Amino acid sequence: MIFSVKMLQRLKNNLENQFKIPLDARFLLAVSGGVDSMVLLHLFRQFSDHLAVAHCNFNLRGEESDADEQLVRDFCIKHHIPFYSNSFDTNNYVDLHKVSVQVAARELRYSWFKDILEKESYDYLVTAHHADDAVETFLINFNRGTGIDGLLGIPDRNEHIIRPLLIFSREDVYGYALEHSVAWREDASNQSTKYLRNAFRHKVIPVFKENNPHFLSSFQQTLQNLQQVSDLAHDAAEMIWKKVVIQEKEIYKISIPLLLEYKNHKAYLYQWLKEYHFTAWNDIYELLRAVSGKMVYSATHILLKDRDALLLKPKAIATAEKYYINSDEDLERLPIKLKFELSETTAEKNYNKHHLYADAEKVYYPLIIRKWEQGDFFYPVGMMGKKKVSKFFKDEKFSMFEKQQTWILTTEKNDIIWIIGHRADERFIHKNSKNQILKIIFN
Repeated sequence: MIFSVKMLQRLKNNLENQFKIPLDARFLLAVSGGVDSMVLLHLFRQFSDHLAVAHCNFNLRGEESDADEQLVRDFCIKHHIPFYSNSFDTNNYVDLHKVSVQVAARELRYSWFKDILEKESYDYLVTAHHADDAVETFLINFNRGTGIDGLLGIPDRNEHIIRPLLIFSREDVYGYALEHSVAWREDASNQSTKYLRNAFRHKVIPVFKENNPHFLSSFQQTLQNLQQVSDLAHDAAEMIWKKVVIQEKEIYKISIPLLLEYKNHKAYLYQWLKEYHFTAWNDIYELLRAVSGKMVYSATHILLKDRDALLLKPKAIATAEKYYINSDEDLERLPIKLKFELSETTAEKNYNKHHLYADAEKVYYPLIIRKWEQGDFFYPVGMMGKKKVSKFFKDEKFSMFEKQQTWILTTEKNDIIWIIGHRADERFIHKNSKNQILKIIFN
């Protein structure tokens, strides 16, 4: 057990040397009323003059939850520490979002903590996780099946969230609490082994500690080794990404032939795509040999097999199907940048990807821009006769994403003037030298 004076000094050294955080920073402590967080509060109060406490009442244990809040509140009032509390309807959140109680509590508290940090300008949120918590998280993830990152346990830092007690054991924390008569409340459910974390805490970890008195030190060394392996994996994934991926606006194009040259291509896909919230890994790996058009979805993104590539893009944000242009002022409200200019100069070509030289006698308000629709056709400049837009897309090898992103400029009667940025309609380009030229610019 670490003597309490040494524990305080080690905490301060950890903040200044490991985290590179000055002791006069503004700290927001997450305090539940349990022994871990009350010890955290007791320690920080001894050196910090810029301290506040945030307490979450999840209303899961009736009067017990209220008593937890009262303990923390009374401590803060006694020691003149700013106190924030929030009462959550956790069970309702579970029903609405179809998640477990544990996930609901985590999402609710961290969302609220983030709001306080931003509104009150605190520098860091401090939680009371210690070394035994990290072991439990490691075992839970190991039991479920995970990659290297899952085996790293609890990180000591996530942006503005810090966990400086990870250098201490549960025994250290309890010893400090007893020596300093720190008041805390015990959640009776912590003793129940029906929860996986508690089963590891009470049945598994004691066996490790009995077999190896220095188990926590050995575990922390193992985590450091795993972190180095994880860093190597991230470096390799970044290097291969640069070789096989091309970015085209908001779409990432992953070359399948180039990717398959690497023996560990599945590992690279995992490293890249987990950042975009994908979880259906078997479905993703099957995309490599699937037919074009097959897709896998995450909460935020779509992965599409398109010929010899995988295309990654954000899920489309819903927009109006049509935008009506009745004056120049309406151009400012479009989802793309268009500019209309009357011109006296005839271009060598009547169109390119960014300019269309139209006949002002044929192109006039009102106009419409919209996405393509089944049955659309136009008369492509440079070709004889009409062509379906869907056939044009196919011939130009548009991916599904590119089709979804392409806008079309039409007349009020729905005649296509320009597949914007791609091909103009022969009927509307400037040909008659007697008519004015309308230059349409697409940025």
